[in-house]
Amino acid sequence: MHHELRSFANADEMAEAAADFIAATAQRCVDNAGTFNLAVSGGRTPRPMLRALAQRDVTWRHVTIYQVDERIAPPASSERNLTGLRDALADVAPTIVAMPVEDVDLDDAAARYAALLPIRFDLVHLGLGPDGHTASLVPDDLVLDVTDRLVAVTAPYQGTRRMTMTYSALARADQILWVVSGTDARTALSALIRGDTSIPAGRVTAKRSLIMADSAATTA
Repeated sequence: MHHELRSFANADEMAEAAADFIAATAQRCVDNAGTFNLAVSGGRTPRPMLRALAQRDVTWRHVTIYQVDERIAPPASSERNLTGLRDALADVAPTIVAMPVEDVDLDDAAARYAALLPIRFDLVHLGLGPDGHTASLVPDDLVLDVTDRLVAVTAPYQGTRRMTMTYSALARADQILWVVSGTDARTALSALIRGDTSIPAGRVTAKRSLIMADSAATTA
């Protein structure tokens, strides 16, 4: 998959640019089709982007946001991606479709969440970890080879199991937006750009892919 790369001086500049890109895509989709389906990955890197996005002029009542991945943790836990997502967008109140990670039967919960996903995502946001993981598709996990489900549950990773979209779900994206920050992401970013499928991120496919990275991640 070809990746367009845009580099920014720092993480703040990158977050603002990512928010601009999402907002412009959202409004174009709302104007053309009446809806905008966005999927957002977890972690701390996207939070400045989400806070900036909340300041943009978007017809929010027509926006639906899906979680790409989530930690198996109690409600309102600081570990939950949902907590940060809701906090960042509280003032604009889009529809947020949360992963049901509190259910006892997680495999059934994953299947029910998969049934809620749209046929196409207008945009999917992804991050990139130092080990090359994206979403919660992490090295050596059995979920990497799941092809018959859109959503699955991982083995413990950094002490926590995760629910994650699989490659099949991510392939529904018309546009991928990678937001990558920090010196520890340099090696993985280089591998992603080369199309190295030995890292989990390198196996993602979609119609279009844009990488936004700060200078810490792109400077050798």
